[in-house]
Amino acid sequence: MQSIEGQVAIVTGASSGIGRGIAVELAAAGAFTVLAARSADKLETLVGDIEAAGGRAISVPTDVTREADVVRLFETTVARAGAPKILVNNAGIADATPTDELSLSRWHEMIETNLTSAFLCSREAMRLMKPAGGGRIINIGSISAKSPRPNSIAYTASKFGLEGLTRSLALDGRDFNIAASALNPGATISSLVPGQTDQPAADRIVPEDVGKIVVMMASLPPEITMIESTVVPLKVPFFGRG
Repeated sequence: MQSIEGQVAIVTGASSGIGRGIAVELAAAGAFTVLAARSADKLETLVGDIEAAGGRAISVPTDVTREADVVRLFETTVARAGAPKILVNNAGIADATPTDELSLSRWHEMIETNLTSAFLCSREAMRLMKPAGGGRIINIGSISAKSPRPNSIAYTASKFGLEGLTRSLALDGRDFNIAASALNPGATISSLVPGQTDQPAADRIVPEDVGKIVVMMASLPPEITMIESTVVPLKVPFFGRG
């Protein structure tokens, strides 16, 4: 394993839940963490928490579904912190709508937020990582890319799409020492469904534990990559789950 001390890491969807846990752990491991999300006030609070713990972070309010915002995120990162060595595509939303009731606009919203945003950020990252000699892109997927829940066709499609995106990035990046990985968490305390998924429970993963796994993936020797990993609470069903 190698240290990520001083490496610049961008985390999308960093204002709460899994993204916040990832950002906290990357900063604790010594990375200069760039926090991206739409909630500017929550990002600033997180910057304060990270700095109070001895880490370094900046916030860049960003709507990752907007190309101009994503381009500005990476330009700001280079100007204020340096070229990113690590990108964590975590931004995402969830949906539980029966297929015959799902509107086209909601479908597009899910795909743009969960999949298109990862493409836009990965494209900008590769444009910087290629001349810099490499880097790592870690996409936060979901157990739903392996075993879907009922009435979640848009969410499931977006997460299956993210798996394909990851494999394509791994293929396109390997000659340039750019590794791409997918981390698929099971039930995790998050802000995906306020009032439900944000409640602590014995059968849910703590976001900081997801963050520790991301740090481990980012700390692999440069000649090694972890293409994908699925992490679930021990007592929660996986295959054939309800």
